[in-house]
Amino acid sequence: MTLLWLVTGLSLVAALVAWRQARRTAQRLEQLTAMYWELKYQYGEQRVQLQRLAGGEAAQPAAPGSAPGSAQPAPARTATDSFVPLASLKR
Repeated sequence: MTLLWLVTGLSLVAALVAWRQARRTAQRLEQLTAMYWELKYQYGEQRVQLQRLAGGEAAQPAAPGSAPGSAQPAPARTATDSFVPLASLKR
């Protein structure tokens, strides 16, 4: 009879340890998922910013004969690609 209680107690302890580990793993998965989406959002923003710099005035050479500090109107840019975070689409 004592052996039965010992096995039951050990089983209960093992179940509690497994439950605690499962909760930790679920919390870690949630944290990693949030970090993934944040990184994906930042990557998209930086990609758009790089495209703007490459396509905007930073990539255009100065006109011959113009002073390097002279103010020239920036060419009109159209948004061809924009990043929409998936977190806003989930709602």
